[in-house]
Amino acid sequence: MGVGPAPSPLGDPVRVTATTVTGQRISIFPLGGALLFPDMQLPLHIFEPRYRALVSDALARDRLIGMVQPRDDKGQLYSVGCLGRISEFEALPDGRYNIILSGVARFRVLRELDVTTPFRQIEGDLEGADAAAGDPLASVVRASLEREARRFAERLGYVVDWTAVSRLDDASLVNGIAQVAPFDIASKQALLEALTLADRAEQTIQLMQFYGLTDNDGEATLQ
Repeated sequence: MGVGPAPSPLGDPVRVTATTVTGQRISIFPLGGALLFPDMQLPLHIFEPRYRALVSDALARDRLIGMVQPRDDKGQLYSVGCLGRISEFEALPDGRYNIILSGVARFRVLRELDVTTPFRQIEGDLEGADAAAGDPLASVVRASLEREARRFAERLGYVVDWTAVSRLDDASLVNGIAQVAPFDIASKQALLEALTLADRAEQTIQLMQFYGLTDNDGEATLQ
C-alpha cells in the first residue's frame, strides 16, 4: 500500500503547519456513520468519483482529509469533525482507493467554501476545537473507565487484551473506546465534541452503562 507516483493536485491548496492556525481550508469527506477520533485509525474504501478526486488531491498535497458527519440528507454538517492524514493507501486499477486515515486533530467548521472541486471544502478552526487533548485523567476516573469497559466488552462478547489496554495512555484509551464502541452516531458525535478528555471519559462511562443496561430490552440501538 502507498506505492506509486503522487497525482496532480486540484484547485486551491490545503495547508497545515506545525503551528496551530485558525481559518484553515480543509477538504472534507462528510460520510454518515464514519467518525474519526484523534490518534485513531479509520479504514475506508473510496469508490465515488468525487471522493476518488478528494483522495487523489490529498495524496498530491499533504494527505489531509477532514471527516465530518452530515446532520441530514440535505448536506448540513455537524460543527465538529476530525482531521485525518492518509497513513496508508492502495490505488486500485479502476481508480478506486483503499485508505487508512489516522486522526490528527479535531476541527470546528466555521463556514463552507464556494469551490470548483467536485468535493466539498470548509474553513475550519483547529485551535478552537482541540482542547480535549487536555490533562491526564484522575486515577478514579481511569479506574472507572477500565472497569466499565471490561463489563461492556464481556456483555457484548468482545475478546480484549486487557494487559495491553492497561498500558494505553489516557487519550488512547478514551478515544479508542469512543471510536470502536457500537454507540449510535449521535452519541459518538457528542463524544467527539466533548470539551475535555475528562468530559469525554465521563460520557463514555455513562454510555457504556446505558447500553449495557438496555441491550437486552432492545431500548438501545447498537450499530
